Parts: sequence; C-alpha cells; structure tokens
Amino acid sequence: NAYWILLIINELNFEYDYDYLGVNKTWVLTPRAQETDATQILNTLLKDYDSKLRPDIGIKPTNIDVDIYVNSIGPVSVIQMEYTIDIFFAQSWYDRRLRFNSTLKALTLNSNMVSRIWIPDTFFRNSKRADSHWITTPNQLLRIWNDGKVLYTLRLTIEAECLLQLQNFPMDTHSCPLIFSSYGYPAEEIVYRWRRYSIEVSDQRSWRLYQFDFTGLRNTSEVLRTGAGDYMVMTVSFDLSRRMGYFAIQTYIPCILTVVLSWVSFWIKRDSTPARTSLGITTVLTMTTLSTISRKHLPRVSYVTAMDLFVSVCFIFVFAALIEYATLNYLVGNRRLSQGNSAPTNPIPSKMEEEEDDDDEEEEEQEETTCCPGKECQQFFCCIEDCQRGTWREGRVRIHISRLDTYSRVFFPTAFLLFNIVYWIAYLYL
Repeated sequence: NAYWILLIINELNFEYDYDYLGVNKTWVLTPRAQETDATQILNTLLKDYDSKLRPDIGIKPTNIDVDIYVNSIGPVSVIQMEYTIDIFFAQSWYDRRLRFNSTLKALTLNSNMVSRIWIPDTFFRNSKRADSHWITTPNQLLRIWNDGKVLYTLRLTIEAECLLQLQNFPMDTHSCPLIFSSYGYPAEEIVYRWRRYSIEVSDQRSWRLYQFDFTGLRNTSEVLRTGAGDYMVMTVSFDLSRRMGYFAIQTYIPCILTVVLSWVSFWIKRDSTPARTSLGITTVLTMTTLSTISRKHLPRVSYVTAMDLFVSVCFIFVFAALIEYATLNYLVGNRRLSQGNSAPTNPIPSKMEEEEDDDDEEEEEQEETTCCPGKECQQFFCCIEDCQRGTWREGRVRIHISRLDTYSRVFFPTAFLLFNIVYWIAYLYL
C-alpha cells in the first residue's frame, strides 16, 4: 500500500511539473520574442535620431493634431478672475524618422522615452499655474506607429485667466478661454489643427462649478502676428452662466424685505417720533450692511454692476422713507407753531381742540390762509381755502401736508414695483 501511494504521488508531481513548464513556455517565450523585437526597433530608431530637430525640418511645416478631453472645470474664482480646469491633452504628428517594419503595429512607451524624441513645445498662453500629474507614475503616454505617427498625451491641471465682465452680475454669462500655441516655432514651421470632434467633456455632475452652469464650448484657431513672427494660436472657450439662487437668498430678498419694512412707518402716527425714527434708522443701517456684504463677492471694479444698482435703489427707498417723516414732522411742526403765535393765549386746550389735532381733515380746515384774497397763490403747498375757491394757479399740484403719509402709502410701493419690473426685464430678457 505504501508503494502504491508513493507511486501515485510521483505521477502527480510529474504532471504538475509538466503543466507548469508548459504554461511557462507559452506565457514567457512569446512575449520575450516581442520584447526583443521592440528593443531592436527602438535601438535602431534612436541610433541616429536627433531629438533637437523637428520632423521635416527645411522641407515642410509639421502638422500637430490636437485633442482635448475635459475631465472637470472649476472652481471659478470671481475675485482672482481665474478658473481651474483638469484635462487630458493629446497631440499627434508624423515623424518619418520613426518609421519601422515589424509585425508590431505600434509601440506603447512610458514617460522615459519622452525626452529621447522630438515633441512640440506647446504652452498655455493664459495659464497662471499648471501642474502635470505624477502619482503613481507620470501621467504621460507615448505611442509610435510603424508609419511614423506619434501620439503624446498627458494629464494637466491648469489655473487659467478668465477676464470676467461683471456689469450684469449676478445675471452674467462668461466665456472662459484656454489658449495654447507653440512657444518658439512660428506658423511656417508648426501648424496646429483641430481634429473632428476633438473636444469631449466628462460627466458634469462631478464638476465644481457651484455658482455656474456649463452651457457649451467653442474652439477656434487664428494666427497671431508678433515681432518675433506669426504664431498659430488655438483657443477653447467654455461658456458659463451664473446661477443667482445664492445671491437671491443672501442679497435680493433681504433688500426687498428691508424696503417693505421701512414702509411700516407710514402707518404709525406721526406723533410717535421715537418709533418712526428708530425704525427708519434701523432700516438704513441694515441696507448699509447688506450693501457692504454684497461687495465682498466681487473684485474692486470701477463700474456699476446689476447688484450695485439694485442695492443702491433699495437704499434710496429706505432713506427716502426716513426723510419723508423728517419732512412731515418739520412742516407740520412749523405750521402749528405759526398757528400758536397767531391764536389767543390759552394755556389749557379744550377737548375739541385736542380731537382736531388728531384729525387730518379738521387740521386742514384750520390751516392759515397765506394768500391775499383775489390773488394767485405762489406757494407750492397751497392754502386750502384758496384751493377750494378755485383760485389755485393752473399747473400746480394740490398737496395736503397732513396727508403726506397717505400719499406715501401709495407712491412708495408703486414706484418700487415699477422699478422691479423694469429691472428684472432689462437684465433677464434684454
């Protein structure tokens, strides 16, 4: 029994070794031949290759086909006027010096070969900072086809300038460009070309735009004329539209509510000086604070933005409500003073006189007539008796000082409503 057991174990080991060797032969020997072939090809190609010279130098310009895959965009900094973009940048061209004859159609190489062949000196003209990704290895790809075509791709994160025009802020739209060209080769030596469908974008749900919506992109090419020569300049423009929900919550709605709060003073008796004064001052200070906060989201531009206009008009309405009470208190106080000087001395007013002071209609009847009989009234605030007799001058407005609060209850809401209609139509639809 022990003999048969040992025999079976030996046969199993023999079969295991045979299968293992067979697997090694089919898995190792075939790639090793391809590695030897690829190594010989690279040694042959790089033997007399000069990486300092571009392909077809002195014969024709080198055509560089460009592809861009947008991985993400954002955030956009309004204060710094820049935006961040993460892209896969691909360039392809033909180099006749890298042609080879082999069963291999293409050689896929790592970043170590990048420095050993010629690559375009492309740079981004409007970039402030740019980083290539190096973890876990340099994010670069170099592929060479047997017909001499070269593909070079790398992943970049770029912080590029975007000159924002903020006249319509926060209902503004922008076009943020990404501009690149050759650093040293003029258009006679290097020609950049956009391939068809050369720009693709990833899923936008992972983008960090926050306040903006991505609405589209455009790619253009032009020749820039400089003193050093004419250069081919390529531009990708990313169209962005601002979301104004944040600013509606933080600025617009509080401003509107503050203006409406200032109108409450029109329903408070004019004799309640502390209440109306404190309400007016509080709303003015609130608008001042809102105005200061709204400017923190913007750079220190010298022109007026749409939000500046709205906040300024709201501040004017709130301030006008406070001035309205000051005017009313001043005019009514002067009229009572003049009436007190002309009336006989009576230190103890009657109950009827106190009721008349609280009634606007009764006060109007007691107003002093400052116009001479038969003459035209020259004052803007006319004497009531002459107005009633029709001697009021044609073209003047009949205003009752004591009814100023009543007029304001209609004028202020109507004017503010008309302003909002014109404002939102002008900035949203025109």
